[in-house]
Amino acid sequence: MASQSTIKVYFGDNIKLLRKIASNSIDMIYIDPPFNTGVKQIRNRFRTENGVRISENTYGYQDSFDNFIGFLEPRMKEAYRILKDNGSFFFHLDYREIHYCKVMLDQIFGRASFINEIIWAYDYGARSKNKWSAKHDNILWYAKNPKSYIFNYAEMDRIPYMAPGLVGPEKAALGKTPTDVWWHTIVSPNSKEKTGYATQKPLGIINRILKIHSCPGDTVMDFFAGSGTLGEAAAILGRNCILIDQNPEAIAVMKKRFLNYTVEWINCDDIKMSEEVIASDKHERHLDEPEGFTQPLAISVSTLKTENITEILHQKKRRGRPPKKKIIQEQIGELTSTNCLQNLNESLAGKVKKIIPEKHAEYKTFNIEQGSLI
Repeated sequence: MASQSTIKVYFGDNIKLLRKIASNSIDMIYIDPPFNTGVKQIRNRFRTENGVRISENTYGYQDSFDNFIGFLEPRMKEAYRILKDNGSFFFHLDYREIHYCKVMLDQIFGRASFINEIIWAYDYGARSKNKWSAKHDNILWYAKNPKSYIFNYAEMDRIPYMAPGLVGPEKAALGKTPTDVWWHTIVSPNSKEKTGYATQKPLGIINRILKIHSCPGDTVMDFFAGSGTLGEAAAILGRNCILIDQNPEAIAVMKKRFLNYTVEWINCDDIKMSEEVIASDKHERHLDEPEGFTQPLAISVSTLKTENITEILHQKKRRGRPPKKKIIQEQIGELTSTNCLQNLNESLAGKVKKIIPEKHAEYKTFNIEQGSLI
């Protein structure tokens, strides 16, 4: 199916390129613009020499705008113009700016064209001690014509019932359709998907959007392409794709990512392919559920990395430093039912098991990559 797809990657300012695209020509648009966090988004790169991981340079961009809406608005107007009448537009942001952006998009598309706000929820990384930890992104879905749009219900993946005994064996075997809250792991630092780009989004999220809101042979677009996740998903699912980004590091990452696909590179000749190497280690890498989707109750453990626990166990006692037991318990989080810590080496696992409550000793597998028990 990938051979039937075409990927075009443009390097340049998206507003200038969007103005050259014909009206009513794109079947679906998904964008993941800068979030206006006010900080530089970076992802560290590492290489291994003689068993030692060495930090190199990073991939990222400055995520700060004096007039964020003023930056986005002309681009959103162009998106509306080039979108087909039955096309859908997906706008991916977070809690900081999503409310202002929805008002802007309502004015461009019309309030009736707003169909859903999808919440992508995940459970990864640090926890705040002075507010509720922000662990979700927002994806706004607009249909250009709210009375006629593509929605391939039959292509929707199914997820397990939380209480299968209440619905009967047939329904339980089939599973239920997702709601507008999607539980899915992020692209973790040790993931097979990792490209090294700071704000890379997981294939599972983009695959679901593409399968349901476009058809094979359609042309889809992301004009804040970043690491190119939409392009890879389109190639896998038989869609044609147009990607635009003005960050040379994004183009470099995509050149590496798309080695196995036929790509037309426009204005990209002077940008070398990324030399990012996905760090390999002894830990098995896999997603919690097919394509990384999980159920809420399955995501209850903070990320645990062997090197972090090793460092904690070897720390000397120091006045003012929390006890090792407390630190490790915070790293591990609240253990759920059915599994545990086999991926840790034996000596380290033995030390950690003395800290973990005895009732969890029967657990078999701890997914270090995703930070959850599976």
